[in-house]
Amino acid sequence: MTSLMDEIVGHGRDAGRNPLYPHAPAGWTPAAAAETARGEGLELGEEHWEAVRALQAYYARHEASGGIHLRELHDALDEKFHRQGGIKHLFLLFPGGPVAQGCRIAGLKAPAGATDKGFGSVA
Repeated sequence: MTSLMDEIVGHGRDAGRNPLYPHAPAGWTPAAAAETARGEGLELGEEHWEAVRALQAYYARHEASGGIHLRELHDALDEKFHRQGGIKHLFLLFPGGPVAQGCRIAGLKAPAGATDKGFGSVA
């Protein structure tokens, strides 16, 4: 267990983190993600995990700088996965929406506008 002083100066910052998911939110685990995905009818493969890591990394870079904007996140995912087919490919992986469903699985709060209570996932 790390001391409060270690946490303050940053020495305990990465203690207990999974090295495959360096930007994962506190308390998130791959097992919890797999359980969430199973509950939504998905079986996670390596391409899903790559998208989860991309979402977590994006949030880690942009969350402190004024929040996450749906359009910017959507465009960033499209660019990152361009070789595989971009956002269309991600919709095949996450039929509930690569942003909305992907964020749920990645342990992140989906940005405003990613879901429409009357319609469902829109991104």
